[in-house]
Amino acid sequence: MRRFTRRTAFGLAVAGLIGRPAAAAGRPAPPIDLPPLGHEFLWGVAGSGFQSEGHTPDSHQRRLFTERSVLGRFPDSVDFYTRYTADIALAAGLGVGVYGISIEWARLQPRRGEWDEAGFEFYDRVLDAMAANGIRPMLTLDHWVYPVWIAERGGWGDPGIVEAWLDNARKVVDRYACRDPLWITVANPGAYMKFESRDTLPTTGLSVMALRIAQVHNAIYDHIHLVQPSAQVTMSMNLAAGTIADATESLLLDRVIDRLDFVGLGTYISFSLDTLPQLAEHTLIAPQDLNSPLTHAVQPESIYYALHYCAHRFPGKPVYVVESGLVMRNGLRDDGYSRATHLRDTVYWLQRAHADGINVIGYTYWTLTDSFAWGSYALRFGLYTVDVATDPTLTRNPTDAVPAYRAITASGGVPSTYRPSRPPATCSFVDLPTSCTDPVTLPH
Repeated sequence: MRRFTRRTAFGLAVAGLIGRPAAAAGRPAPPIDLPPLGHEFLWGVAGSGFQSEGHTPDSHQRRLFTERSVLGRFPDSVDFYTRYTADIALAAGLGVGVYGISIEWARLQPRRGEWDEAGFEFYDRVLDAMAANGIRPMLTLDHWVYPVWIAERGGWGDPGIVEAWLDNARKVVDRYACRDPLWITVANPGAYMKFESRDTLPTTGLSVMALRIAQVHNAIYDHIHLVQPSAQVTMSMNLAAGTIADATESLLLDRVIDRLDFVGLGTYISFSLDTLPQLAEHTLIAPQDLNSPLTHAVQPESIYYALHYCAHRFPGKPVYVVESGLVMRNGLRDDGYSRATHLRDTVYWLQRAHADGINVIGYTYWTLTDSFAWGSYALRFGLYTVDVATDPTLTRNPTDAVPAYRAITASGGVPSTYRPSRPPATCSFVDLPTSCTDPVTLPH
């Protein structure tokens, strides 16, 4: 049992102020021999259209980032648009069965009332390549990008966006439901709303945007199940602190909870009592870095707490980790954490949650290759690294996580005797107060 310290006592005080009631049952003892995740578990990789495809059609994101980032000098990103066949083959070589992409609205409908068949044919070819490699698509209908003509009408501030969005989404669903994809309607709407309020919407418009996102999700959910009755549909959420997620539920989650076939979980950064002093010190020196993913700590057990949070927040619904990975600056991290070690640590905690009885059904690594992320090519998420700024061949160079992931998919997880490289943090904010009152531990 973890020793009770003043730090833990402070965590309990915080949890009492902002947390949910602690779970009544005690946490299961850590297994000495960790069971694998089984043959039915889905392993995957992903990327998004705007960040990876290149040859980008006109969209509000293209105009925003072309004006203020390296996108203007390197507009084709990692060129998934012409290299998709080779990239999908790389994914197949990892042993994964799912590949997540977003279908770019701006590519399909560049102008109001005008549909570009060439855009649909591109995605036809991409999905053909997935099928040829035995890979199931996970299709995202909205990964924060819409055509310029929508932006000119006010984006999510325009009441007409709901029907326009659904018009596009229905065409996508009608064309691709026969491919039996997994569906994400809107990726991480919390971050979507944050960036829209920074770039296009007044802060007072956030509640309206949340309502409209709920409307499009619920309507397209019904349409998907009409044409693909056995479909699995979600809206993904990124979870760094459960208390923050709770605060947004009244805006969005409670409006869609009855139309989620599974919980689409994304998780990267972590908050805990251990990380607060360093975060506060850094923020005082460079407050502009607070939005940088490199500023925040990476604590792999946070995915375990996130899965438990989802289990009691969405009882009875399976959980699929649709986004998870590690960000580096040009392939390096100040803390020395390697991509392979982080991946193995993460999968260990997936197996721990599964051993506890959490119905976690899949894990998708973000991303297969580096891409245009957070306005930069320096921030790297890929299993395969690509140096866009200096390598005109855009060579996909494998990181140490490539053989690690291949071994994981072949075995259904890490070996039964594997132990994480980092101990669990004190009082994870992902699942307060339970992470303080009943913290997860490692086997002795």
